Amino acid sequence: MNIENNRMKTSFLVLIALCLPLLACDKEQPAAETTAKAAVELSDAEVENLVKRSWQYVAMYNVNNKGSMLYGGWNLCDVDTELKDHTLKVIARPNNDSLYISCPLDLRKEPVILDMPAFDSKYVSLMVTGYDHYVNIPMSTRQGDFKKPEKMLFFSERTEGYEKGEQVEGVDRTFEASGDFLGAVFRVMPHANDAERFERIKDQMQSVKLLTLSELRGDKAKPIDDVEFPPVGKSDLDVFENNLLEVMQFVFNHTSFDPDNELDQKLLALYKPLGVVPGQAYDPEQVAKLDGQRLRQVAERIEAEEMAKADRLAASTGLFKLKGDIGLDLLLFQSVFGPIGQPAEEAVYPAIETTDGQPMTALHDYVIQMARDDMPPAKAFWSLTLYDTENGFFIPNDRKKYSVGENGGMKLNEDGGIAVYVAAEKPEGVPEENWLPLNRGDYGIDVVLRLYVPDLEAFERWEPPKAERI
Repeated sequence: MNIENNRMKTSFLVLIALCLPLLACDKEQPAAETTAKAAVELSDAEVENLVKRSWQYVAMYNVNNKGSMLYGGWNLCDVDTELKDHTLKVIARPNNDSLYISCPLDLRKEPVILDMPAFDSKYVSLMVTGYDHYVNIPMSTRQGDFKKPEKMLFFSERTEGYEKGEQVEGVDRTFEASGDFLGAVFRVMPHANDAERFERIKDQMQSVKLLTLSELRGDKAKPIDDVEFPPVGKSDLDVFENNLLEVMQFVFNHTSFDPDNELDQKLLALYKPLGVVPGQAYDPEQVAKLDGQRLRQVAERIEAEEMAKADRLAASTGLFKLKGDIGLDLLLFQSVFGPIGQPAEEAVYPAIETTDGQPMTALHDYVIQMARDDMPPAKAFWSLTLYDTENGFFIPNDRKKYSVGENGGMKLNEDGGIAVYVAAEKPEGVPEENWLPLNRGDYGIDVVLRLYVPDLEAFERWEPPKAERI
């Protein structure tokens, strides 16, 4: 699917940039001063525009900062030794088919270096994402990487003590990040069905090291405890309601914006009359007073609208692209549906529809069947994963079974096909590996199919399976 055109109307941005009367601007004073201590009455269209253009940053601020809190801080790596389970609440629709190495990076004081081994796995990728939610895959097995140990240095345009292009002895690669705070995430196929290889891969994963440039040179790392982060939200909706301007001021101060990028410049123009501009400290007395409850209500409506597009857009090959290669519509969808996926060359994520066109609910059981010739066209591996619709989390169960696939467990039939059952009780005769348990109740459920290193030409012709209600 091609990247969709940006359908957002720009007239509202022009009005805001010109300091329209709704913002109560005084021609004799800068916009940030005139909005101080004053409530701002934005039109419905302006509120919607604000929410849509902010969501990619709100989502990634929540994800990256929650990740750093979960893993014990910045410039540390957390290494999985088992697949994720239902206790994971940091991100919507996480994987249960690969192991993660999660490294939150703070690049303000000095560069940070990842020391990586060779991996004995059919699939490994390194994904790097800042607050802007543009996705970079600087290394992957698809690209021929991870065959030998390497060191990669990360920096941003604000990193102290390092000039772009500077050569560092012992460093194999450099990566210029769009922000000072990053999530660097490895996805590693664990080959869980091969016990010996599984243990070998876990050892390789645990050998990944993260060190600063100072530490590489034998000195102590420079302190990074001089930063105060705005509160994260339990969900993105909480940020829209409680502290949107505070979060966006922080994001603006730690993100690189391209003067030639239309989305970047429209975002900056949108926030300037509200008193939020790059390079200044957040002052609640000098920014606009927004109606947080109204912002949340609009965000809730937009969230529902975007989730309703999942059947059509989740499998889009235009998601999770670099800056300049993706428009606002898909940026918004990927931020709402489930942040920080990979571009189509690495993975695609079609959502499973039902045969009757109705949303799946936990009031019913379902079966998803694929014949041998209908199996997903994945060159690495594939999986089917079950979530609750409202939060995008795994559904708790004693078996800790959330996905079907080579790593989560599956069993093909005699003809090389498979039947996967989503059910409160395991149907008689169904292999344990092919049963996704749910807790009976009146709530929505979703099943997402992941294809790693898809054959994109075949994928364009392929029809995903559908769930049939039993």
